[in-house]
Amino acid sequence: MQTARQSWELDNAVTLVDPQRDALYQYDEETHKALNQSRPWANDPHYFKHIRISAVALLKMVMHARSGGSLEVMGLMQGYILPETFVVTDAFRLPVDGTETRVNAQDEANEYMVSYLQASRDAGRMENAVGWYHSHPGYGCWLSGIDVSTQDMQQLGGPFVAVVIDPERTISAGKVDIGAFRTFPKDYTPPMAEREDDEHQTIPLNKAEDFGAYASQYYSLEVSLFKSSLDSELLSLLWNKYWVATLSQSPLLTTRDYGSRQMMDLSHKTNRAAAKIDHGDSRANTSNDQQLDKVVRDGQRIVSEEVKGLLAAEVKRKLFQGVGVTKSETS
Repeated sequence: MQTARQSWELDNAVTLVDPQRDALYQYDEETHKALNQSRPWANDPHYFKHIRISAVALLKMVMHARSGGSLEVMGLMQGYILPETFVVTDAFRLPVDGTETRVNAQDEANEYMVSYLQASRDAGRMENAVGWYHSHPGYGCWLSGIDVSTQDMQQLGGPFVAVVIDPERTISAGKVDIGAFRTFPKDYTPPMAEREDDEHQTIPLNKAEDFGAYASQYYSLEVSLFKSSLDSELLSLLWNKYWVATLSQSPLLTTRDYGSRQMMDLSHKTNRAAAKIDHGDSRANTSNDQQLDKVVRDGQRIVSEEVKGLLAAEVKRKLFQGVGVTKSETS
């Protein structure tokens, strides 16, 4: 049980804040006011480069995203800003209606948000809302056209960050699939070098157009996680409750539908790439090679996740098969 918790922390690079300081949990009102007055992000579209999320806030967001199944969910993050950095100390869900492709906050959610933040202040929690999060079940961490519009609107009121979590890829890979983004001002066009993303993402075919159409309108922040001495105790309590489920569940069964959709999507991509090769000319060879390379990498990702699940199942079988059975019962 202890090993499982430590493995989760290592996989997600959760670092321990000095228990003598726990500085990231102390809201620095003076620094916050000074940054809001100087507004350095108004002159530098890339001013914010990092986001630090507490382990408990991350767990809240992931569990909320997972509870939505194939539907998108939405919530807010509380925290404060430091030079070039967002610090997220807590998160809470919003009562919104989501679909498989979008999620929008309505009047009810706005009223809930205001009352929740006011209740937090009444309880002595002075952190502000510094961002919003939502889920992309099975199709990666990026901003769609609606997400870009939502983030543009939120940034008008001050520094705000958008976080996207993919719960299905999180369960499949055993590591939280998360991304943090801020949009560029309307009058700013990023250089071509900034638009090129070296990190390959597996995007379903039905989402590829939306992904490519808005990719140049935002940039990603470096995500890091932290925990305090109190977080360590809370994580221990959580693992005491859920360690049985961790051992008994198999990612191959939990994400069976997701795996089937991945293979179906890979089949469509392969057929499309083959059709382009059959009807293409010499000038399109480079583009076709790039498409095939992406298809190969998508296939390799599926294989690696399946192999990981099979190995985990085999390890559990060798460890627990026959436990509690006497020698006479097996003979």
